[in-house]
Amino acid sequence: MKLIKYKSKSYPQFQAEGFAAQFAFPFARHFCKGKGLDVGCMKKEWAFPEAFPIDPLFTPEYDALKLPDEEFDYIFSSHMLEHLDDWVACLDYWKGKIIKNGWVFLYLPHYSSEYWRPWNNRKHKHVLTNTILEDYFKDRDWKNILSSGVDLNASFYVTAQR
Repeated sequence: MKLIKYKSKSYPQFQAEGFAAQFAFPFARHFCKGKGLDVGCMKKEWAFPEAFPIDPLFTPEYDALKLPDEEFDYIFSSHMLEHLDDWVACLDYWKGKIIKNGWVFLYLPHYSSEYWRPWNNRKHKHVLTNTILEDYFKDRDWKNILSSGVDLNASFYVTAQR
């Protein structure tokens, strides 16, 4: 496996190439069933299987805060939320786009990766953690909130049911 060096630490090269979602798919399949969206997938072929892909790169009529005018069984998103100016407004909006008992499934960079911290990767605007997202979901009355620890892709999962 090829590695890259960043601040004297080694990281798998694939972390700099995109398509982090591939590591989340096996877990997300247990939650993301029915009609859903993959928001911020960057390439159609990187979208969660059977989800409608949303990314301004190829769906200019839609973005994270402007989704199709209907409700969905789930919204899947990988390594996107940390790029938004207002992730709270985004998740508040998504709650209204998910059916009752539907799911949001998030896959995000973990703080342990210096490479992905906003002061090192200027494309990232936030550092989000399990605790922050769990607290947000609890405060907004989501249920069945689950989160993981850091995985081998220096990322973590958080999922919640509307």
